[in-house]
Amino acid sequence: MNHVRYVYGLTSALLVGGAAITLMTGYPAGAQVAQNDAKEMQTVVPRGGAPASFADLTEQLQPAVVNISTRQRLRIPNNPLAQLFGQQGPITREAQSLGSGFIISPDGYVVTNNHVITADGQGEVESITITTPDGTEYPATLVGKDTASDLAVLKIQRAKPFPFVKFGDSRHARVGDWIIAIGNPFGLGGTVTSGIVSAVYRNTGSGGAYDRYIQTDASINRGNSGGPMFDMKGNVIGVNNAIISPTGGSVGIGFAIPAEIAAPIVEKLVKGQSIERGYLGIRIQPLDDDLSASLGIADNKGEFVQAVEPGGAADKAGLKAGDVILQVDGKDVSPDQTLSFIVANIAPGKSIPIALVREGKRLSVTATVGRRPSEEELAQSQMFDPDAQDGQDGSDNPQSQGGNGVIEKSLGLQVIPLTPGIASQLGAPDNTKGLVVSAVDPNSDAGAKGLQRGDILLSANYRAVTKAPELEGIVKEAQKAERAAVLLQIQRRGRPATYIPVRLRD
Repeated sequence: MNHVRYVYGLTSALLVGGAAITLMTGYPAGAQVAQNDAKEMQTVVPRGGAPASFADLTEQLQPAVVNISTRQRLRIPNNPLAQLFGQQGPITREAQSLGSGFIISPDGYVVTNNHVITADGQGEVESITITTPDGTEYPATLVGKDTASDLAVLKIQRAKPFPFVKFGDSRHARVGDWIIAIGNPFGLGGTVTSGIVSAVYRNTGSGGAYDRYIQTDASINRGNSGGPMFDMKGNVIGVNNAIISPTGGSVGIGFAIPAEIAAPIVEKLVKGQSIERGYLGIRIQPLDDDLSASLGIADNKGEFVQAVEPGGAADKAGLKAGDVILQVDGKDVSPDQTLSFIVANIAPGKSIPIALVREGKRLSVTATVGRRPSEEELAQSQMFDPDAQDGQDGSDNPQSQGGNGVIEKSLGLQVIPLTPGIASQLGAPDNTKGLVVSAVDPNSDAGAKGLQRGDILLSANYRAVTKAPELEGIVKEAQKAERAAVLLQIQRRGRPATYIPVRLRD
């Protein structure tokens, strides 16, 4: 008898989304026209609790829910198929995405998911088009985006005001509450589905500071991303974001970013403000049964410190690998309130107490919370760490490559600056200076001579290099002098530094 196993994946619903707590507009709940109709909205739900129909509520809200489509340029590094046909280095291709969004102000601010307007998190947006329920298309501009929370804000223009919705407070949501979702699944505009709140603050286990969702059984499919989840008063309490499915279609397990989380982020993006989050600089792991048993800690409470970033906030506070963090800033660390979530929502610079267990003894230390690096900085600091997928506090661990025009074209290399964090990952002293090879074209002379990702480039033609422009200048000088190669000094883990001549490509 064969046993069939389904692989359940957390699938981005590739639609537009956003949603947050209400921005302080002062308007009544539900979708409204900016002329501010004096007629009060009537309660749609009977006293018995079960709605006789969602029609009246939908009619009021649907005009503010929009379709979002984008055209993007997606960079694909080191495409093997392209190399077979003689193309060197990365290529680009055009990508499209389709999602949902909702208007939050009469002057045309729109909330959606970041993944809707950046394909795979790496697309460069060329154009954004928003289609309103009456079929009118508007060009939109990107006001701001936040990769960590997967939120983005767009702006559209029109002479007369737009219908809009306001944000509610997701903290009042209860398991069993009725909700409706409006969006554009599979490109079908203006689709309404209904259901209940299945769970509040569901942790999916994907890690990161924002693994904290409202779960619903309302049908959510690809294209619903970024669309709003409404309560029965017409307030947005969540931004539809992802599903769990064995097939890619809805099986009644959908997730929305709670308005409680989204609102402050959206408000800052609208104002053009930067999003600052707390950061300790540790790699953590939830406690499972075996880990708890080995440590003598009951109830799987707390999180285990696997590694501490040198010079980071946790290191300065005295935290060590092997510690179990039980409480941060007076808040218990648990599966529903992870350390990543707690720390990310603490302002950088604040001093906080941390309760922990070390070798069976309870201790308390005080840490000054650092500023969480940007997604690009995190990508670079973790791209050589084999355990990076386990997550760091507040990190979603995105991956990226560092492209450098002249260097890539002439040497077949991509390089990034060497930081103390990367040096630690590569087994080099913290004070090592140089560049790190992030990718190698296998068809280049560098590839033929064995250079590989993670090599540290100490010098070129006997001159130290710590920045890509320095290496680029040396390459240009060699080309001007009609030299056919550049002498690189390479340091690899566990080996002495070696000089390798690398031929320049035309």
